[in-house]
Amino acid sequence: MMTDRRSENIQRLGRETWDVLIVGGGVNGAGVARDLAMRSRHIPGGLRIALVEKRYFSSGTSGRNSQLIHGGLRYLKYGDFGLVREALEERATLLRIAPGLVKPLEFLIPCYGRFDKLFYGAGLTLYDALAGAQGIAAHRAISHDDAVRLEPGLDSAGLRGGILFHDGAVHSARLVLENILDAEARGACVANYVSVHQTDSRLTGRDELSGAEFEVRARRVIDASGAWSQAAPLRLVRGSHLIFPRIQAGSQAIAHFDEAGRIVFLIPWGENDDLTLVGTTDVDHQTGVDNVAISASETEYLRGIVKRLYPSYSEEPITSYSSLRPLIVQSGRSATATSREHKIWQSSDGVLHIAGGKYTTYRSMSEEAVEALLPDLAPGRQIGCETATTPLVPAVIPRGTEARIRMAVEREHARALRDVLYTSTYWGHERRLERGWVAPIAGQMGEMLGWDAARIEAELRSLGI
Repeated sequence: MMTDRRSENIQRLGRETWDVLIVGGGVNGAGVARDLAMRSRHIPGGLRIALVEKRYFSSGTSGRNSQLIHGGLRYLKYGDFGLVREALEERATLLRIAPGLVKPLEFLIPCYGRFDKLFYGAGLTLYDALAGAQGIAAHRAISHDDAVRLEPGLDSAGLRGGILFHDGAVHSARLVLENILDAEARGACVANYVSVHQTDSRLTGRDELSGAEFEVRARRVIDASGAWSQAAPLRLVRGSHLIFPRIQAGSQAIAHFDEAGRIVFLIPWGENDDLTLVGTTDVDHQTGVDNVAISASETEYLRGIVKRLYPSYSEEPITSYSSLRPLIVQSGRSATATSREHKIWQSSDGVLHIAGGKYTTYRSMSEEAVEALLPDLAPGRQIGCETATTPLVPAVIPRGTEARIRMAVEREHARALRDVLYTSTYWGHERRLERGWVAPIAGQMGEMLGWDAARIEAELRSLGI
């Protein structure tokens, strides 16, 4: 019989009084929870910290991005030097504290225009300078022959060589999960599929799986709900990706700048390293936060990039995913040009809100949010942040499908089939959904969670199979 920590935590939510309630189990909420849990041990009596997420942890934007930890090379053209510098500093920090989750990745920029090497080389010189001596090799230019040797499938017509540089790769959903589970191990109470509603000064929690409601008592509330936040106008920008059978021959990713100067990545991907993740797009989203999917025009755009770079490649995409970037509104800027700067503020009801920003800078954003709360939580105490120096060590991923499913359910609180397929693992993104391989996963989850045949069938149908 497995221990149902989720149910135990929900009982605690309604029974105890919390110093801080974090609403949102994406990367920002996860980072705040870990930071607070680490500082808690320096406060007499500690802090009572709770985190709730109305769906599954990291099931939204934080788990469906480009799977990169990077400085944001393209933001240099908009003059966002401070943002790029911060992101590069955080890239170095995450490479240092989480080498089991974040790894260096080499990129190739194919250069077709006469001045491409000079133009992109100048940008990367600045990129390297902003990064400083942080352990990642500086960029270097390569010849036409070297570029073709690395990537023989690239369109060679007009190819004048390329530039190699480095950033970081990450399984973005797993980084979020490991932050949340690290916070839980340090005493935080975490629960997914729990929503919180405020009426006057009363907070009501709702278990979205059972329908049970309960009162939640908290001194302070942090809104880290991202695109679902109602606190301020946000510009919701959709980013979409296509997943193809492996396109490039080498181990490096491809960074391509289109005619408008947008950057699109072709990233080696998948547990078996046999796929390519292509993205992302930047499209204003108007159809609601719970209705997010790639459009026909986005699909055509990304397929066109692949065809432009690899004219002989003829495979069809396996699947796609999309998510929303909740950006701070800026007038007169396109979706692509809108800054990824973040904003942290307190509303009149005392809730601290965190919005905007980049996935890469989640740790520093979380630190800033916690610093804003500390005078209230620990008056007169100076308690430094430890997340930049304390290793974030991921759990060892077991071999075998059954062991992975058990880990997802028992350790990571997975409670729906899609939780396992799209967050605890990326299996659902890595192959076409078919009953033949998905049904046994649903069956094992059903045995662990007490699902009857009707519930198992409902889980399969929820995925359209």
